[in-house]
Amino acid sequence: MWEFEHKALNRGYRKVAGIDEAGRGPLAGPVVAAAVILPDNFSCQGITDSKKLSEKKRRSLFPYIKKHAICVATGIASHHEIDQINILQASLLSMKRSVENISQAPDFIIPDFLLIDGKFTIEMDIDQSAIVKGDSKSISIAAASIIAKVTRDAIMKKLHKKYPLYNFIQHKGYPTKAHKEAILKYGPCPVHRKTFKGVKEVING
Repeated sequence: MWEFEHKALNRGYRKVAGIDEAGRGPLAGPVVAAAVILPDNFSCQGITDSKKLSEKKRRSLFPYIKKHAICVATGIASHHEIDQINILQASLLSMKRSVENISQAPDFIIPDFLLIDGKFTIEMDIDQSAIVKGDSKSISIAAASIIAKVTRDAIMKKLHKKYPLYNFIQHKGYPTKAHKEAILKYGPCPVHRKTFKGVKEVING
């Protein structure tokens, strides 16, 4: 899990950040990205792609990562932005924002190399590498995936209180059978992604 970090460090980079996002597939809510820089001596059993972990395990790892990482930051692209620029561009925007936020106070730590989960890099003047399935190959990306997922789940739990008819607390906005049935029964709520299949058909009748 340290292969990509060590390659970057061997090339002279010193502040290597892992970047990942959560929330590309849901029909509602934002997409959330995280940027994480880990120290060389970071060690934690069980860190891997957040999708392979139980919610309980992710929530237990979340504070450990935040406590022991050099720095952690998140970036969000709203459901409005997703509808405006599409989910891919919104995901990349949330990643860019997470890197921008990691560079702000109180740490003022600017990464000099980015390891990004997926096929695409982001528009920033920082050296970077895109790694397909990086959340299973890079410890920094895996840590970022956990931070992003737990952060987004917390947002969806708050949205559940505001829009309880859709049961966001259970499925976090993903297109489950129950969620799609709720959209058909009650219509979309203000945080649904109006351009997504399963929502736009209901809006358009």
